[in-house]
Amino acid sequence: MKTQINLKEKNKSYTVYIDELDKITLKGSVAIVTNQTVGGLWLKEILGLLECDKLSIISIPDGEEYKNFETLNQILEQLFIAKLDRSSTLIALGGGVVSDITGFAASIYERGIKFINIPTTLLAQVDASVGGKTGINNKFGKNLVGAFYQPEAVYCQSKFLSTLPKREFSAGVAEAIKMAITFDKEFFNFFVQNDLKSSEEIAKVISKCVQIKADVVSKDEKERGIRAVLNYGHTFAHVIENETKYTKFLHGEAVAIGINMANHLALKLNLLSLDELNLIKQTLAKFSLPTHYKIKDCEHFYNAFFLDKKSEQSKIKFILPDGIGKFCVKDDVDKDIVMSVLEEFR
Repeated sequence: MKTQINLKEKNKSYTVYIDELDKITLKGSVAIVTNQTVGGLWLKEILGLLECDKLSIISIPDGEEYKNFETLNQILEQLFIAKLDRSSTLIALGGGVVSDITGFAASIYERGIKFINIPTTLLAQVDASVGGKTGINNKFGKNLVGAFYQPEAVYCQSKFLSTLPKREFSAGVAEAIKMAITFDKEFFNFFVQNDLKSSEEIAKVISKCVQIKADVVSKDEKERGIRAVLNYGHTFAHVIENETKYTKFLHGEAVAIGINMANHLALKLNLLSLDELNLIKQTLAKFSLPTHYKIKDCEHFYNAFFLDKKSEQSKIKFILPDGIGKFCVKDDVDKDIVMSVLEEFR
């Protein structure tokens, strides 16, 4: 199964392959960036499928808290030691953290070299590895340093998910449900009616999410318009992740909480009914996803919104559902309304 991503701005295209990884043949030097967990499970298999002139393996720490300048610099140093040049290729083998930081390293090493994504988590397969968003976190927030840099290809293998812990799998489901709520009501109903226990159901989810994201990215690569909708739930989630130092919640878990918070705001703005809010909440809970977070300081939480990448000219941009299956973007929500939502989670 293949999905083509066509970028209008750069007249470039690449393919996302789903369960179609037989061989990767590359010219020049190649470096694979992975972590000890994923490397121990899947690196040997990937090496058996890879043909190249020279190969280096770079292992980074496992966890969102390591998606930072220090780890990025470790990758760059290893690339220089291995003497990779501008004809070389980086391969990301791992989840969203590996995908984001490897893509960013590729974008700045000698001003840009090729990279390929091989995502091994559901979250990365349905979201992080597709679309060219790369970056790292810093003390001010998540993904505030980075670049739009597209891969040469993405290979999504559903069998990688067979070794995924249940919590990691659920975190990926949150990102898929996010897309369904804002873009496709029928797709959302699929999550209501199915439990994703079969490989066929999982493959359908991956394929559908890639198709949605491919359509969005082809229209708006640099997130100047419709692509911002993919950040539904993230405005709240990024504050939660930063407040908890990226150690309490997986990214998808924070997104699930952020979705529920955004829905409470949508309810107050008469965009979402109470029944719809509860159905979404129940569906998230069905996949063992959290929906509540105790805010300690509502004013601090509110001010953190202004570090969100979507905020412009001192206005907070909220991505909200307009019913299930549609979306709207609001940048004029009164502070008192937002604060009343935050108080509900205090």
